[in-house]
Amino acid sequence: MSNIDKRNRLDETPFSYRVSKDNTVFLDYEGRQVKILKGKEANRFLERMEVAEDEKAMQLVMAKITGNFKRGNERNVNSNKNNK
Repeated sequence: MSNIDKRNRLDETPFSYRVSKDNTVFLDYEGRQVKILKGKEANRFLERMEVAEDEKAMQLVMAKITGNFKRGNERNVNSNKNNK
């Protein structure tokens, strides 16, 4: 797992989730809702969370589902000399 999260961003636990009465899952990133899972997708997610070894594994599952998995490749527009 250490090879996946090289910058240790998942140690900060930026992701969380809530489950409603009708089994809808709300995924949050740093306190803001970023994705809603319903039906089979929600059930599959909850199964993966039950099997997760620890908090970091749970964070990785949520990162992959939300699409916030490989951050850091984006360039800052101001730092790129060609854009000036």
